[in-house]
Amino acid sequence: MTTTSKSQRVKRKVGDILRVDLGSGGHSYAQVASEPLIVFFEGVFTADLSVEEIPALPVAFTLGVSRHAVTSGLWPVIASRPLTPESAREPFFFKQDVINGRLFLYHSTFADQSFERPASLAECEGLERAAVWEPGHVVDRLRDHAAGRPNRWVEALKIDTSRLTSPSRP
Repeated sequence: MTTTSKSQRVKRKVGDILRVDLGSGGHSYAQVASEPLIVFFEGVFTADLSVEEIPALPVAFTLGVSRHAVTSGLWPVIASRPLTPESAREPFFFKQDVINGRLFLYHSTFADQSFERPASLAECEGLERAAVWEPGHVVDRLRDHAAGRPNRWVEALKIDTSRLTSPSRP
């Protein structure tokens, strides 16, 4: 694990391209988007790609990630390139109320302010839960994604359908 001292902290900047070590000689790539989002690209590589190739890779998923993944140097910045239109587009996420189970659509930078509204199960299916992931959990997910197997962290964050209630009425 690579770390940097406090005086060597890396500033997190939109467009930074990151190399994510997956262990066993493999790595993946990601790109910093709007805070706290990072775009993760498809593929596990044993040889380095050129920095021009990386932003053109297909997007695997976009997640909120703890800042220290970048600022500590854990995921080194190898270059900076403009985000592609696909990578710059923030996806919608879902939230589920822990008390009553209601679902909400969430977008953190919709028209320069956060957006949240009640939503149906159908609207939320297939979306990521609004969460900030720890780097180790993301690495687990990247490995599982590449291997085509379910990921325990994704499973834990799925919609709990046993708790669903209808959205509140005005």
